[in-house]
Amino acid sequence: MTLPTEPALLCLWIVSDGKPGHLNQSLGLAEALARATPTHCHELDALPGWRAVVHGLLRRAPTAALPPPDLILGAGHGTHPSLLALRRATGAPVAVLMKPSLPRACFDYLIVPAHDRVEADARTFVSQGALNRVRANPLPAGERGSHGLILVGGESRHFEWNSDAVAVQIRSVVTREPTRRWTLTTSRRTPDDFLSRLPRLDALEIVPHTATPADWLPARLAESGVAWVTPDSVSMVTEALTAAADVGVFDLPVNPKSRVGWAIADLAEAHRVTRFIQWCARGALHPNTVPLAEADRCAAWILTCLNRN
Repeated sequence: MTLPTEPALLCLWIVSDGKPGHLNQSLGLAEALARATPTHCHELDALPGWRAVVHGLLRRAPTAALPPPDLILGAGHGTHPSLLALRRATGAPVAVLMKPSLPRACFDYLIVPAHDRVEADARTFVSQGALNRVRANPLPAGERGSHGLILVGGESRHFEWNSDAVAVQIRSVVTREPTRRWTLTTSRRTPDDFLSRLPRLDALEIVPHTATPADWLPARLAESGVAWVTPDSVSMVTEALTAAADVGVFDLPVNPKSRVGWAIADLAEAHRVTRFIQWCARGALHPNTVPLAEADRCAAWILTCLNRN
């Protein structure tokens, strides 16, 4: 009798440039891979460009204590030299989670958001927004109680920020649903004077981003049936869609050349999100009946590429 064998452990190296948003994408994919197959993950700091090149030329990994990788991941332009140096040092394939600044042929696998307008191919996975660590709540949005979440970004090249306009829209959302309890949080890009522009409403709790630990947002999204997001951050929008919340997007003037603006427009056209002006007319958000699961979809694709299915 032949006994079933356990799948071999998948060893991942994650290269981090120290930016939480970039690391969040890599960890989202790593955790999805771990849900699909036994996985061991190691996080490495990106080296400055010249040091990474030296390591690669000498075929020297940053530490001999780590087991050899099956795959090396990284997000952010600052990780590119280290990714390529580690591939030269170890022979392992490299996956970059973005549209890279170097030629695409430099990398083995690419995970690129759809708004970057890159075509999928044998080495390129096109995702709806950036990957993240959020998991969908199995309960329908209408069965999660009466909690709502408001995510506020800030100034960016994609939209013309207006604190007063956002504050007015927030007042409208909160007062139009008086039985819902709302929590609002900011981001590092939120202007310092934004909170002073907000109305003081009994149903609105304000939690500045400086008071939120690492797992605060996924936990709050999981318990929220509704999320409203400023349009400058497609990452926050896709996190809310991944959590299975019904998603509204506040209105701000858009830069017509903005890729983020294109992404929000695509989601609104597909009725994945509801713009504020549409919500005013409809009186309801479009239901999020098919939550995003991009990290899991990408993990399945990666395992196929690595012949580990």
